[in-house]
Amino acid sequence: MDMTPILIVAIIFGTITAIIIGPGYLKSRERREIQNTVRHAIDKGQQLPPDLIDAMTRDVASKLPSRTRDLRRGVIWLAVGIGFAAFSYLSNLGWNDHDMEGASAAGMGLAAIPVTIGLAFIVLSFFNPNKE
Repeated sequence: MDMTPILIVAIIFGTITAIIIGPGYLKSRERREIQNTVRHAIDKGQQLPPDLIDAMTRDVASKLPSRTRDLRRGVIWLAVGIGFAAFSYLSNLGWNDHDMEGASAAGMGLAAIPVTIGLAFIVLSFFNPNKE
């Protein structure tokens, strides 16, 4: 039995998995090593420099939601939804010979999901007290 097709599929899915999981694993390993280093320094009674503490808390502070970040995400999601709706509308204008009335309704339904997410982020940006 020829194993080439199975090997090709395994390589493709393995590559996709490595691209998705690899950076997260490397980042968590780096965080773990930094925490071990800080723990050893504290155990030996050494003072932590303020620059190190600022660098460790900067990453946490940058991930807090803010008005501008919510507004930016909302506009992007809204644009994606409008793009889906435009594609659905334009694909049903007679560019094909088939009668596809349901395709437009399905496309508009699919476009409603990112539009709703975008509108939710835009509304959240008005209620978010954190300013950037």
